[in-house]
Amino acid sequence: MVDLLVERETFGHGGNQEVVRPFAARGDVELLLVTPQMQSFEAGKKAESGEVPLSEEDVPHWDDDFPFWQSTTVELEGRTVSFRRIVMPMIENDTEMSNWLDSIAVDAVVCSGSRRNVSMWEDWMAPAASLVRSSANAGKPTLGICFGHQLLCHALGATIERAESLSSGIWDLDLTDDGGDDELLTSHVSDDSIVAGLFTHQDHVMTVPESCSLLCSTNHNGVTAVRVLSENGEPLPAWGIQFHPEAARARIERAHEWGHITDEELASFKGEHDGSSILSSFSTVVYRYQA
Repeated sequence: MVDLLVERETFGHGGNQEVVRPFAARGDVELLLVTPQMQSFEAGKKAESGEVPLSEEDVPHWDDDFPFWQSTTVELEGRTVSFRRIVMPMIENDTEMSNWLDSIAVDAVVCSGSRRNVSMWEDWMAPAASLVRSSANAGKPTLGICFGHQLLCHALGATIERAESLSSGIWDLDLTDDGGDDELLTSHVSDDSIVAGLFTHQDHVMTVPESCSLLCSTNHNGVTAVRVLSENGEPLPAWGIQFHPEAARARIERAHEWGHITDEELASFKGEHDGSSILSSFSTVVYRYQA
């Protein structure tokens, strides 16, 4: 997990738990967390030896308002889920990044949302882009959420632009032909059923990468979900989605209670969306990949 919201407990660590929840319903889970937005480039050299625990000295840009922890456990779906922070290589070499992912034997890669913006580029984003691009192109199950969607699309050649205002709310997804048959978005619904997503973002993906197929759009966002394709045009188990499937109702209400979202945002999030089912579909893809 590229964990880019560590300073927002409800949508950060809480959101990570919602991503993991369908996996926990199936068996034991160990989640490795990387934080390139806070890690030093120098510390990235430690990752050459494989899986290395992250220490406080490795993250000089840590947000001190959020206590640092190296590992923790959470009870989910009757299982004990392990969360561990590790050092990631701060490189832009996809071959080396892919080899590192293989060396730590990850089954899937997820890139979370972020308070940062791809349209306001920072140095750490290049290694993070290499990580999601190399994972996707290697055929490893990969999911980019909101910022993660934008970063994956940018890494594959898309244009990202910043809108004048924030878009927050629940929108129905206008599925393309590919999207209507896509296992991530629609395996949980019957024919012609509406699929909805919860959005909160200001950056927008403006173009579809040549190596991706467009799965859906909304009336406020043209490139809402994409699937990565192989060199032969075959769909890979890698997606970018602009909406937040991890935004469970309890997380939203807690975020409002703690002052992380406004009254207006809370009101815009009223209603149901298909996030939990989409995350469940992703877990199915990952377990099939393991088999």
